[in-house]
Amino acid sequence: MVRFMLGSHGHIPLGLGDEMFEREYSGTLKPFISALYQYPKIPAALHYSGALLQRLERLHPELFMLIGDLVSRKQVELLGGGFYEPILSLLPFSDRIGQIELMTTYIRKQFGRRPQGCYLSGLAWEPQLTGPLQACGMKYTFLEEPGLDVFGRRSAGEIIGKNLSIAEDQGKTIAVFSVSRTLSSAFAEFRGADALARLCASSQEGLVCVFPEWFFPDSSGEFSEPRFHRFFEELSAFESQIEFTQPGKVFRTHRFFNKTYIPGSLDLSLREGLIACPEANNIYAKMMLTHVLINQFRGDKSRKRTAREELWKAQGCESFTPSISPKIDGMEQPEVRKSAYKALLSAEKLTRESGGFTPSLLYFDFDFDGQVEYLFQGELINCYIQPEGAEVFELDYLPRAWNYLDTFNPGFRRMAFADYLVSRAFPEETFGENPESIRQAGRNCGIERFELLKIDKDHNKIAFRLPSKPEIPQGNIEIEKTCCLKKEVFQVHYALYNAGTRPEDFWFVPSIDLAFPGEGGAFVRLLEQAPKILVFQDLKNETLLSLAGDRSFEARIFSIRAKGRYQSTCILPIQPVELAPGETFQTEFCLKIQTEDAGVFPAEALQLS
Repeated sequence: MVRFMLGSHGHIPLGLGDEMFEREYSGTLKPFISALYQYPKIPAALHYSGALLQRLERLHPELFMLIGDLVSRKQVELLGGGFYEPILSLLPFSDRIGQIELMTTYIRKQFGRRPQGCYLSGLAWEPQLTGPLQACGMKYTFLEEPGLDVFGRRSAGEIIGKNLSIAEDQGKTIAVFSVSRTLSSAFAEFRGADALARLCASSQEGLVCVFPEWFFPDSSGEFSEPRFHRFFEELSAFESQIEFTQPGKVFRTHRFFNKTYIPGSLDLSLREGLIACPEANNIYAKMMLTHVLINQFRGDKSRKRTAREELWKAQGCESFTPSISPKIDGMEQPEVRKSAYKALLSAEKLTRESGGFTPSLLYFDFDFDGQVEYLFQGELINCYIQPEGAEVFELDYLPRAWNYLDTFNPGFRRMAFADYLVSRAFPEETFGENPESIRQAGRNCGIERFELLKIDKDHNKIAFRLPSKPEIPQGNIEIEKTCCLKKEVFQVHYALYNAGTRPEDFWFVPSIDLAFPGEGGAFVRLLEQAPKILVFQDLKNETLLSLAGDRSFEARIFSIRAKGRYQSTCILPIQPVELAPGETFQTEFCLKIQTEDAGVFPAEALQLS
């Protein structure tokens, strides 16, 4: 007889609003649980992330109580895992343990049962997860082997078969159930009855486990609840031919296990995603840095615990990985990224002792690319700079826990103070009509590596130099670029030198991206536009952002969108430059971020040096 396990998995990322949650609730969660409740002979294993369960508890306590009833009558087994749906293999060891224990404690307190097994986000596996899972009391987990038959084994590492398998690493073991991708897809399309009929006709014995991912509304336009009732009605027809069971029962009654080496299942694609998507890698790197800051924090244990829980909120799988679910791609969702940064910056603030923090300039390989990055850490602002382009790639305003460079653009990373030397043949009035064309209109300094000239830690200042490259347009120009952070002001001084033998005539255009909460008058307003200053009002964060220069500039302002979503606002301050051989042009910009109650930042108040 075939033993059959039905599983269900659900998660809504932090940051996505109630509309997304209610769509998932009415389309899948409520109809599935309500229908399951009416078929007590069909057990199920449920893995709903801790973040989703908390939301259900708060917004729909009636369904939360219904899940509790299903657990009490042993029809549902709740599975553990990471509370905020992290990819555990990408987390430091202590965070893996913490996420699992937080989930375990929540399930035990709310439902009176400690989970014995766990579900891994995206079914992403690495052998070294065995130790942490066992240390947290997890006896079994679930993995997916694509392209396999329901029964039988074709090569090493394929774990679908008559027996439960055991994974081992460093003397630690955990049992592994195989999830059938083929059958999970069939059940998601409500073709499960046909699949079960074929299994019964095969006269084979074995264990089948499915975790369908349902989508609503479906192509038929039919409401989901009637379909789930029919779904369970069809399953009930196989009661005499199939043993419906749960993982805990199988584990307790199973006598013999096959020890199997199971290589990392999704590790390659996940880590390739971090390489391919700098925005994802930045969140990952920020997570690792925040983990270190929390571990180094000494003093208030309660504060440290709160900081760690904020860190865990940012570790959801959608925060720093490509899409592992057809429903949600976290990188394309500004709300998801901003929720992650908010949690990370809130955690960072908690690690700073009140009155004991000293601004600093750090330099180390922040994003794990083999190159040193430079991190200004001020009382109010963090400003991270990479040597390529000497550009700012993270700009945090800590009082609002907001990264103003949290933006996304496939194929072209958005920055602040990414510099262009644009031919005067490129008409000034066309700037902004085609934002990408500026990169082909002259010298794109943002893709050139600047040399480090000097680090002045005492004055929180760093200087870079871009040498001339006579073989490219505007290549005779050398640039010295000095960056300094002073409280609420990030200051950039430029010295452009003509090292060639002929005059140079071009537009100097620093490109500055600012990621506001949204576009339009409900989110951001341009309060002032004068020859030497721009002032923006961020209505959601109640802040003012001022870009001021010591010379007049023409400004082009336009929105950057990706996959139909607003990502950031690009500002191009344009200055004409004419340089004779051996001549130098100097200019300076200051970007100030402050709360609204501080008043508008006037250009005349600039202290330029």
